[in-house]
This record gives sequence, structure tokens and C-alpha cells, in this order.
Amino acid sequence: MFSTLSIVIIFRVPLQKHFDIAKIMASGDITINVHDHGIALDDKKGRVKCNYCGKEVSGFTRLKYHLGGVGHDVTSCKEVPGDIGRLFRDKLLEMRRGYLRKEVGNLSHPELPCKRNSSPGSSAMKHIKLELTQTGGSSSRRHIETTASAEDDAAEQATLLNRRVGTGVVTPDNAIVSLPKHAQKCIGRFFFEAGVDFSVAKSIGFQNLIDSTLGHGEIRCKIPAVEELKGWILEEEVNEIQQYADQTKLSWASTGCSILLDVWKAEGGKSLIYFLVDCPKGVIFLHACDVSAIAEDPVAMQLIIEGVLEEVGVDNVVQIITNCTMGCIGTVGKLLTEKYRTLFWTVSATRCIELMLGRMRMMDQIKNALDKARIIAKFIYSDATILKLMRDHINGHNLIKPHKIKCVAPFLTLENIVLERENLKRMFISSEWRTSIWASRPEGRKVADLVGNPDFWNEAEIVLSGCIPLVNVLHLINGKDKPLMGFIYDTMDHAKETIKRGFGNMKGQYMEFWKIIDEYWDNYLHSPLHAAGYYLNPVYYYSSDFHLDEEVSNGLFSCISRMSRDQLTEYLIGQQLRAYQKGEGDFARGKDISCRSHITADAWWSRYGEKCPDLQKLAIRILGQTFDGASRYALKRDTAEKLLKDARNPIEQRQIKDLIFVHYNLRLQHFDEEQEIGSHSTDVAWIDFGVEDITAASGILEQAAPSSSRPKEETQSSEAFNPPVWVLSTSNAGARNVDKS
Repeated sequence: MFSTLSIVIIFRVPLQKHFDIAKIMASGDITINVHDHGIALDDKKGRVKCNYCGKEVSGFTRLKYHLGGVGHDVTSCKEVPGDIGRLFRDKLLEMRRGYLRKEVGNLSHPELPCKRNSSPGSSAMKHIKLELTQTGGSSSRRHIETTASAEDDAAEQATLLNRRVGTGVVTPDNAIVSLPKHAQKCIGRFFFEAGVDFSVAKSIGFQNLIDSTLGHGEIRCKIPAVEELKGWILEEEVNEIQQYADQTKLSWASTGCSILLDVWKAEGGKSLIYFLVDCPKGVIFLHACDVSAIAEDPVAMQLIIEGVLEEVGVDNVVQIITNCTMGCIGTVGKLLTEKYRTLFWTVSATRCIELMLGRMRMMDQIKNALDKARIIAKFIYSDATILKLMRDHINGHNLIKPHKIKCVAPFLTLENIVLERENLKRMFISSEWRTSIWASRPEGRKVADLVGNPDFWNEAEIVLSGCIPLVNVLHLINGKDKPLMGFIYDTMDHAKETIKRGFGNMKGQYMEFWKIIDEYWDNYLHSPLHAAGYYLNPVYYYSSDFHLDEEVSNGLFSCISRMSRDQLTEYLIGQQLRAYQKGEGDFARGKDISCRSHITADAWWSRYGEKCPDLQKLAIRILGQTFDGASRYALKRDTAEKLLKDARNPIEQRQIKDLIFVHYNLRLQHFDEEQEIGSHSTDVAWIDFGVEDITAASGILEQAAPSSSRPKEETQSSEAFNPPVWVLSTSNAGARNVDKS
């Protein structure tokens, strides 16, 4: 048997057909170089002519398969001497077996037809047991117990492959190889995570996909049946995820956790809700349920959420973050915080900023500017000729900036249009434009007039000054790095100060925007945790720009009072706070900028706060929490909607619960990887033509970051943790409160 690691044995055969093969073999010069068996006809196209039958093939690799008679898509050579053909054939089969061993595992299996087993008079097939035990997340350990010798196994594999490759066709008589357990579970995970209908497992297309991938086109693989996907595969996946969840739960007592609620109205008017638990170690999906019957009953909703609190542990929960500001949810929050003094309730930062931007879009100047930007973008992207003309004038860039958050795309696109203002003006007065058919059409003239109208650009500048700072905050919150509690307070202050500077500190212009921000901050977003997080974040506290106002001090002492288990703990925290304020002891080392700027704030407290244990515990529980809600994880609601759609018997209900649990937890586990590759969907529906049209026209569907037009300190990003510079910049004093002067 030839090994893929053996010295290559090459027959050196001259070009003449009548060469004496037996003589060469007898002489001991046994070499087989495929280049001696064909003539290169065209180096550029790689065409090669067989020395024996004269057939042309596309390259020397294909010539090997031609001479060896391997592969159903290559014609076998009828003239090649038998010894040469066999050597090429054996070499190719050995290479293929090596690949199959790696991808599929050992091919020994009781269902494989073997020559000695299928020959007349043979005894019953020997029992070969293949045990596969999974270790780790993605690797597996294979332990093989067999009554047959290793040599017999190899012979059976060779026989199987020889039969298959010889015919090149998978027939009902051919073997069906059972996939290793790990491979079957991977297929199951694909169905569970993607939410694919199980009937796909029965399709010919999916069978061909698996055969081509794992069987290399020569082996027919046995795909798990629907019953297996819903049975042992689902059961094992539930157990593995539950083990991960149990390990994560062990950290809640020390770090605390946040419960994230997503409440929404599904098609048909049903009210659905799901619960996530977020902590520094990871995010876990707990439950999804239909609350249509009690959606408007705050007491009943309170009982539902209390059940989750008891499951997680009331003492472990620092806060509840919801995405909803409507209905009875606000009342539920008040009832819960009154009953549980250690619990805080707030609305997701992303949701609140979306509401702020929504209110700003209702302002006449903002609405007009965004509508005009939409007209310009739609016109340019609706015709390939105009699109090419635009690209020629703006150096191949794009105007449209899609974003996974629906409300952001129009603002980013307008920002791009403003950045290309001069180039767009030149485009609409160029000779190419004037000689085009669009220059004389009403829609073309309308857009050209818009681009040339100073009023449009003035309105656009108002949008950039008043709204883009919030858009930038929204983009940063939903970026690669998880948003942590210690940064939201100063970030919102900084956004307000940027708006103020954008209007040249003219109170009459920036106050309208400030009032909208303060309305949502005061009524929905702000929590004492935000102010305490700002105070306890060493990045800010030990900077020269730290500002202590009434809101910050009240927030800090509210957290100390509510989160302390008794008066003694509250007193000790107050005493230990003095060392932090003065930067004494270990804090003296930790307050250096090199120490506080390259690790997370909660990690900083773990390292430098050991001599102040009560304050350390409080700081870690506050600073390790997020301030954003479930929408960050882009979990598709329609999966829960479909699975919770109809009432079913108890067995089906259990299965549905498991499917939802596995689906969402797999999505959460892969969230960071998907963030890295930007796989989350983007939204361009605001422009009124489909994603397919835009993709065909320009291929611009990448998640876009805010452009470089924003201040330098807001664009830089971090490496490792290194907080981005935008979180290091503190605002001027008093930005949080509306200027009364």
C-alpha cells in the first residue's frame, strides 16, 4: 500500500507508445512522473495531450485521473499500459483515502459492502463498532473497537473505494457511510442556529451538499433523520448549552448580572417576550413566552418577571433593561423596584437614542434635509449611467451608508452627501451630465437644482450638527466592544457638548436638541447606576476633566444605599471610599493613566481594590454591567413567533421550548464572531428600493461606520481593551442639565 508520505515512485516513460514497460520495471528504475506521459500543448491555457490515446485534458493533474481511471468526470485512458494505470490509480486512491479519513473518520462500518463479505460463500459481516466521544467544543476523540485486523480494515476501505471510483456513480447498492457523531451534531447545530426547517434534511440538494463536502463526491453519507435532529441531537445540544449556562451562573454572585427584556407585538397581535441574562462572563437566553393574555395587566406581568428573578436569584440581579417604553411596562418597573430595593430598572440606551433621533426627524429642517438626501440618493442609484458618473467624480466612493439600525442609515447617507458636496456640484455641471438624457428630464433637473441650492446644504449642516453626535454614540454602543456601565454618563454629556459646539454655542439653536435628549434621559434612560459608574470609573475619576455635580453624587449614594446588604456595609463603603478619592494605598499605583486606560474598569477594581473589599464588590457589580438592551444581539424575533404560534400538546411544547433555547443561545455564543465579520444585516429600506437593486448597482452593502468627518477623538478605536479615545474624553461641566442661563 502506498502512503501519502512515502517517497514518490515515478515511472520514466518516453513519449513513444511502444516503450517496453516490463523492461523498465525489471531494471529497477521505477519512477512515475506524470510529465513523461503527456505533452503540454499550451502553457497559458494548461492543455495537455495524453501520450497513449491522444486525448487532450486541462492540465497534468487531470491527466493523472485520466491515466488512473479515477473520477466520474474524467474519461479513462483505454491505451495506457496496465502497470502504469494501476500505479496512478493506487496513488490517487491513497491520497483520497487520506482525505476521507480526515473528514469522515475511519470508513470501517458494518453497512459497508466489502469484497470478501459479499463474495459467494462468505460468512456474515464481521461486527465493527465505532465509538465517538466528543471532547471540547469542536473536536472529537474517536475510539475504535473492532474484531477485524487493521489490515483487513484497510483492504475493505480500498475495495469500497475501488468499486466506487470504478463506476463513478452512487447507486442503491453502494454503501452509505454513517457520519461520525460529531459531524451529525454539527449538522444539527446548523439547523438549530439558522432556524432552518427540518424538512431540508430530506432534500436531494442537501444530501448532495453533504456528500460533496464530507464524502468528497465518492461516498454517500447518511444524514441524520428528522427524528434524530429532533431527538438525541437536540437533547445533547440542550445538555451542552445548559452546562455552559450553569458554569456562567456561578459568576453571578460575585459580578452581578442584568436581565434584558425584549417585548414586542407579533403578527396577528400577539404579545411576546424573551429574557436574556447578561454578565461579564457571557450572555444566556433563558425563556420566550406568549404574554398576549396579560400584556396590559401590570400585576400579572410583574409575576412573570418575578419568576425569572427567582430563577436567576434576586440577590444576583443588579438591573433589568427593557426595550419598551409603551403600555404597562413602565408601571411594572416601578412595582418591581419598590418591592426589591436592590433592583434598578432602565430602558435600553439604543432604544432611547433611537427615540431621540425619531423626535429630531420630526423637526421641519431635519425632515426636509433627509427627504432631499433620499431623493438625491435614489435618483443616482436608480440608473447605472448616473451611478458611474457619480463614482467618477467621487473617486469610486458610495453615498449610501446602510446600517443594521434602521434609523441611522439616512443620517449617515446625508453625512456622506455633505462630504462630497463639491464633487457632486461639479458632477451636475459637467459636460457628461449636460449631454446625458437625464439632464433634460424633470427628475434629473430636480436633483441638479437640489444639489445647486444653498438652502439644502444649510439644512444638511443643521442635521450634522444636531444629530450626527447621537448617531456616533449609537454606532459606538453597537460596535465590536461591549458597552459597559462606566462610560454611558460621560458619553451622553460629550454628545451634548459636541452639539453645542456644532452650533457655535448659540443657545437658540442647540437648546431644541438638548431638550429632546434630556426628556428621554430623565424619563427613560438615566439610572443611578450610570452616575455611579461614571464616579467609580478610574478612567474618568483620576482625569483632570472629572466633574462632580449633584446628579453624579446622588446617583453614587443611591447605589451605595440600595446595594448595601446592611447599615454596617454601607458605613464601611463610605470609609473605604475616602482611600479611592484620595488615591491612597494601591489606588496610588492604579490611578496612573497607563494602569487605568488599558483594562476594563471592573478589572481595575479587581486588581487595585483588594484593601477596600466592600467598595470593591460594589464597584465590580456596577461597572461589569451593560447599559444596552437585547436589541444589540440582533436576535430574530420571527423564530420565536413561528415556534410559539400554535398551541400544542405537552410533548411538542417541551420540544419547542428546547428548540428556542438552543437556537438563541447558539446565536448568542457566535455573536462576537459575527461582529468581527460584519454578518449582521443592514437596512436600506428608507431609500425605497430593494437591497437587491442596490447590491446590483453598487455592491455597497457593508456595515458602515460614521465617516471621518466627526471629531478625531470620536473616531479612534481601541486595541485589546484599551478604551477608545471617545470614552476618555470628558465633557465640560454642566452638559447633563439644560442650560438655564
